[in-house]
Amino acid sequence: MFREYYGRAADTAASFEGDWLRTGDVGIAERSCVRIMGRRSVATIKSGGCKLSALKTESLLLENPAIAECAVVGAPDETSGEVVAAVVVARGGAIVLSLDELRDWCRERPSPYKLPRRLEVVGTLPRNAMGRVMKPAVAAMLISG
Repeated sequence: MFREYYGRAADTAASFEGDWLRTGDVGIAERSCVRIMGRRSVATIKSGGCKLSALKTESLLLENPAIAECAVVGAPDETSGEVVAAVVVARGGAIVLSLDELRDWCRERPSPYKLPRRLEVVGTLPRNAMGRVMKPAVAAMLISG
């Protein structure tokens, strides 16, 4: 494919594992073959057999006056596969909501299974050089924290 990102050694190091480019695709090894299952999406949360849109939940949460920014991802869950998890940045001077308060505020809006089941409040969201929120880093925050 290619050897490196021109003039971007840090991006190259983060994107390769040995000689392998980490594309984000998911594969399954079967009988001396690899079947490509597709890209693991951070925009879709697979919870209890339902596919939920992280973007729709983010749009809903941004209507809350206490939330300045948010990222919604699927957090691993033994029972459901993934659960809706929200990482939020509080609006300046706003009182930070608890998970129960946020769920009560949301309850009048979407179906209950789309509501966040985990909430983390952070000072800033991780962003790449282009200023976009790095959803894999957000998901890693939930696993490590």
